[in-house]
Amino acid sequence: MKPFTFERATTPAEAAKAASAHAGAKFIAGGTNLLDLMKLQIETPQHLIDVNGLALDRIEATDAGGLRIGALVRNTDMAADERVRRDYGVLARAVLAGASGQLRNRATTAGNLLQRTRCPYFYDTNMACNKRQPGSGCSALEGYSRQLGVVGVSDACIATNPSDMNVALRVLDAEVETVKPDGTTRAIAIGDFHRLPGDTPEIETALEPGEFITAVTLPKPLGGTHMYRKVRDRASYAFALISVAAVVQPDGTGRVAVGGVAHKPWRVEAADAELSKGAKPVAEKLFADARTTEHNAFKIPLTERTLGAVLTEARS
Repeated sequence: MKPFTFERATTPAEAAKAASAHAGAKFIAGGTNLLDLMKLQIETPQHLIDVNGLALDRIEATDAGGLRIGALVRNTDMAADERVRRDYGVLARAVLAGASGQLRNRATTAGNLLQRTRCPYFYDTNMACNKRQPGSGCSALEGYSRQLGVVGVSDACIATNPSDMNVALRVLDAEVETVKPDGTTRAIAIGDFHRLPGDTPEIETALEPGEFITAVTLPKPLGGTHMYRKVRDRASYAFALISVAAVVQPDGTGRVAVGGVAHKPWRVEAADAELSKGAKPVAEKLFADARTTEHNAFKIPLTERTLGAVLTEARS
């Protein structure tokens, strides 16, 4: 691990201002992803800003009838909250499907939003990776790509977003609240928050330099049946090969988002309109522009079958 300087922020605005004042600064809360990356020297921040002392660890009702989940709410507390379990079951289920109990006790809302890909070529510093070292190339394109993306990919990157929580937030149309170094605030739709790789896979979100996440806001409850199904190589402590988050209404309409297939949680609104017709037409819309490899082409039929099982269970 490389040497770094350290400070504790006392307000969100102060944290953002401090990040803008130090090149290569990073925020640290639970550290469940950042510290691993620092040990591997994939992340080498020169300055760390501890944000654990900020009052951002509460879940509160909003005037619009939804919930505001603070950036520092631990994943365990989010999934256990009675309101989340009752009104946003897809989110509670997705969070509980992630990592292990010990990690969920430390991991935060904002950290989960920002966790970096688990592409093996990103983690292997002996291999070329445009995300880790822009312009170096993408070893995954000609390598073993079973776990990697099949849609929204580019010639520069085929990595996937590893978060379960993000998939649920996408199907719920959440918003990410932030504060900038100049003290101004904004709300970013979750669909616009994560970026596709294009030619700049190292730029993973819509955040500006120094911008600090303060909360995630959920809209008023959608009703219906909430489902989250994760398919992985082992039953626990494994990232998704694919995952399906769905909210299904009594009349068969609803929403669906998919994880494990793209650089961001994958949702296509045109696919939502097909939900009452079954899994096959939904999958056709979701993967209309898919670009697979010999190793990961199975993800498309696997998603269709998983969605079919989710819809059957939801309608029963």
